[in-house]
Amino acid sequence: MTNLLLALATIIQSDTTATQSHTIDEVVVVSSNLQGAKRSIKGQTASIDEHLSELDHVSLIRRGSYALEPVVNNMSSERLSTTIDGMKIFYACTDKMDPVTSYVESGNLQSISLNSGLNGNPQSTGNIGGSLNLKLRKAGFASSPAEKSWKSAVSLGNEFNGNLQVYGADGAYSSSRFYTNIGAYYRHAGNYKAGGNRYIDFSQFQKYNIFANLGYRLAEHDIVEGTIIYDRATNVGYPALNMDVAKAEGFITSLSYRHLYDNSFLSSWETKAYYNHIVHVMDDTKRPDVEIHMDMPGDSWTTGVYSLLRANSSSHDASLNYDAYYNRAFADMTMYPGGAAPMYMVTWPDVGTLNTGIAIADNIAIGSSHSVNVSAKISFQQQQLNNDEGYNALRVFFPGMKKSYSQTTGRIAASYSFRPKDWQLSLGAGWGSRAATVTEAYGYYLNNTFDQYDYIGNPHLKNESAVELNAALKWNGIKSLSLQLDANSFFFSNYIIGTFEQRLSPMTVDAEGVKVYANLNNAKIVNTSFAADWRITRQLKWSGKLSYAIGQDDRGDNLPLISPLAFSSAVNYTADSFGAEISVKGNARQENYGSKYGETQTPAYAIVNVNAQYNFNIENSLFTIRAGVENLFDKSYTTYSDWNNIPQKGRNIYVNLTVGL
Repeated sequence: MTNLLLALATIIQSDTTATQSHTIDEVVVVSSNLQGAKRSIKGQTASIDEHLSELDHVSLIRRGSYALEPVVNNMSSERLSTTIDGMKIFYACTDKMDPVTSYVESGNLQSISLNSGLNGNPQSTGNIGGSLNLKLRKAGFASSPAEKSWKSAVSLGNEFNGNLQVYGADGAYSSSRFYTNIGAYYRHAGNYKAGGNRYIDFSQFQKYNIFANLGYRLAEHDIVEGTIIYDRATNVGYPALNMDVAKAEGFITSLSYRHLYDNSFLSSWETKAYYNHIVHVMDDTKRPDVEIHMDMPGDSWTTGVYSLLRANSSSHDASLNYDAYYNRAFADMTMYPGGAAPMYMVTWPDVGTLNTGIAIADNIAIGSSHSVNVSAKISFQQQQLNNDEGYNALRVFFPGMKKSYSQTTGRIAASYSFRPKDWQLSLGAGWGSRAATVTEAYGYYLNNTFDQYDYIGNPHLKNESAVELNAALKWNGIKSLSLQLDANSFFFSNYIIGTFEQRLSPMTVDAEGVKVYANLNNAKIVNTSFAADWRITRQLKWSGKLSYAIGQDDRGDNLPLISPLAFSSAVNYTADSFGAEISVKGNARQENYGSKYGETQTPAYAIVNVNAQYNFNIENSLFTIRAGVENLFDKSYTTYSDWNNIPQKGRNIYVNLTVGL
């Protein structure tokens, strides 16, 4: 079930340390030989979104077939931290049509790790809901000077609903002093069909991705590594929105130096410098009956550095991290009303954000059954508005606003774990704060198609903060059966959300009105889940899960995009080189929807999926064939996180092949 190329490659020390850290709640394997982690049933041809959906605390907001927005603990981008190999990257679209996860491909990554809640990874900032780190795939060094290896792999995939085609190729060379892995991936899809054979227009996309990783061992304990990723998506349709995307382009690069300590409490010291540039261009020229044509480009530039020192002993797994980044975000809009002069406005006023912080963490083992995990971070941030036109436009609504603002944010979390023979108990608590995002503080007349309101930022927002309480109980008293119950609660102060402003008039055609971001006194989000796994026989396994969440503002009204009761159940059969699975998943009817915030109710649904996989060898090559049917009975349905209730795919047959050479 693993790609031969990576099953034979050596994982460098920093990768092993990161994925074994006790602060990580879950790891989903993308294309490595890590054991005990979850894997997508589509393997190497799966999209990043499909890999993310394997994580228990993660759901996805869908505006089309491409670039789904991750949600952790029922909190979206504003309250999450998403890094790529520890690098901070920011989207360039004011409508969040390009989450950070959309600028990488499965072939770039070894794994995706999730830290739920406030116990974030060292580089995370503002991660009240959680943090995601997309770990880059690296071939690693050979174990001896005489050993040299060259491996390659190709991947082909096709999904018949929407005619999604995936092509990929990569290669890796390893020696004791040098390694490199390079690759290229291409995806192309047309419009898909919802249940009942209904075409969903403007759901097409295409993208390509090329990458290269290099590593050189300067000395036995000194390593230099570099990464370059170029990702470009074009002709991306968004059926839930009134605009599509002509281009979403990301250039990501880094250079790092790592020293490995030998026979010491210290294990490694890594320092990385990085730069990335994200370009996003919205497009409405292919939409019929456009009343006013608009150009809406956006740019995000980020340069940063972090220095991470790790230490290990029999009772400690500790880290100390310093990081800093500077980001510039600029977006504007030009409207072309028929028979009139073009109208121009700045929607992100070239906001420069300088952020620097120090984080510490330690997982302390107390005997064989007890452990305590503690982590903390403090960050200092300064923001400067560099565009006078955007600044002057906002100053009309906020006469006393300044061109420069400073904030201090932080987080602290602790958890206790007790692991006797047959069960495990975990209890945790934390506090964290975040500054307002560029959109929340400085956005100017940004139309939200979810509730059909124009949004204006508020530079006077206070930092949002939250207290988290969490608990988990796992029991495996019977060797073949395990049960787990977990819950977390977030109690917010100064919760940031858009509020009605009746004194202002909308600018977007057909908009319902204007909202201005404001601080609510408080809000709460509570998440619970129950999971069970039963090993019926050596070949046969059943798993199931139930989850439920509530979210309310300071008036007791429901927050939007909070999951209703969700369930899943799967039976998996594995024997030698063959595996098969049948699963059912769905949601109950959304009873507690946020009508106050423009959300509408979604009905209950349940769908059935089946898949199978077979591995075989021809000479020295490993072939892996995967095939399956999603939504077997062609159910017409939509979920609570489908923007404007756009329907999901109907019956979808897929087949893919991976060959390790």
